[in-house]
Amino acid sequence: MQLNRITSRWRVLAIPAVLGVFFAAWMLHPTYVMSDFSPFPAAEFDAASADQEAVFEQGFASSDLDEFVHSPSVAALPDGDLMAAWFAGSREGAADVDIRGARFDAVTGTWGEERVLVTREMTRRAIGKPIRKLGNPVIAFAPDERLWLFYVSVSVGGWAGSAVNVMVSDDLGATWSKPRQLVTTPFVNISTLVRAAPVFHEDGSIGLPVYHEFLGKFPEYLYLDAQGRVVDKFRIADGTNSLQPTVVPLSGQRAVALLRQAGDDGHVLATVTDDAGRTWQPEWAVEPWNPNTSLAAVRSGSDSLLVAQNNLIDGRFNLSLDETTDKLTEWSLVTSLDASPDPTGKPFPRPRYTELLSEKFLASSGAARQSLLAEYLGEIDQRMCRDGMCDFQYEYPYMIRATDGRYHLVYAWNNSFIKHVAFNDAWLEAQL
Repeated sequence: MQLNRITSRWRVLAIPAVLGVFFAAWMLHPTYVMSDFSPFPAAEFDAASADQEAVFEQGFASSDLDEFVHSPSVAALPDGDLMAAWFAGSREGAADVDIRGARFDAVTGTWGEERVLVTREMTRRAIGKPIRKLGNPVIAFAPDERLWLFYVSVSVGGWAGSAVNVMVSDDLGATWSKPRQLVTTPFVNISTLVRAAPVFHEDGSIGLPVYHEFLGKFPEYLYLDAQGRVVDKFRIADGTNSLQPTVVPLSGQRAVALLRQAGDDGHVLATVTDDAGRTWQPEWAVEPWNPNTSLAAVRSGSDSLLVAQNNLIDGRFNLSLDETTDKLTEWSLVTSLDASPDPTGKPFPRPRYTELLSEKFLASSGAARQSLLAEYLGEIDQRMCRDGMCDFQYEYPYMIRATDGRYHLVYAWNNSFIKHVAFNDAWLEAQL
């Protein structure tokens, strides 16, 4: 009885204490001075360096055969070089997952060997708290020529317990600063994830599209200063089933956000801002299907939007490149970037699958990775096959447009490689 009274007394005292901590954290949380909000940048592309002939290139950015790979991103560096980042491990959410990266050499036209950028232990030491798993790296090159790497870590629970960490490189990815965790919520700092490309505003401040999976699923626009310090955040959608916003600026104040729908409907969701990300219109469903999977979008040279997505009622066996107007009212298929040979996505018996996969591998790998084919075929059972039947999967696209006008797209190829595709406006015109 005495123990129960003591326990009850502590509960009574604990509730105000917790509320007090929450209130103090909220009051200390940084707030934004609205008059200082910077507009979106004007799109700047060097017409003199743009390709006149149609260009379409493809190859694998990753090179390790032993790991499951997922959630890639890519940044365009000076002189046509690129750097990609993704996470790799035995499976998604495993304790052995780390963040990997590779560099593309524009002179040789090849991807170098992948290397580890940051691990769970490196993150734990830097931020001083337990880290259970890592995920979703986003790499981006800023106008001041610093390279940013945002990524997700989880200390408690599943992805709903996530936080966003950041590293910066002043030498194009040769070395990196220690990880630093962004404080994005005023209480316990959980449930913020990142997936899509940031927007660098005119003054160097950063608009980072993020999303939440705790007590609802909704996207936000996280506003950081040029040093990566959190200034404020703005709700993109008030729904309970939208994730992974992709923000595409259209003018200094206007941008469209395309959202992954995590509900039952399966259509892409969209919303628009007319004040550079502070307020957003109510979300609405647009024409394409995209069954609870990630998508990517950029503005094209003709001011339309290019969208890479799994435009399917169900499954991830076809990755399409679609074009739409800036009002998202008219959609057309540009091409299918990668697809299962079966138009319905049905699995294939293992012997036939090996033949088909070999053809796709040789067409996709690029010269530097073709020697991996025999070893790779020995690994496919654990990744793409079950009970002697195997399928194809192309997912989690991430797309940018470089200053020379080229488009760069990376995505997860059959859970095994990060694939890179590059093309230009001349190639787009030929497809359309």
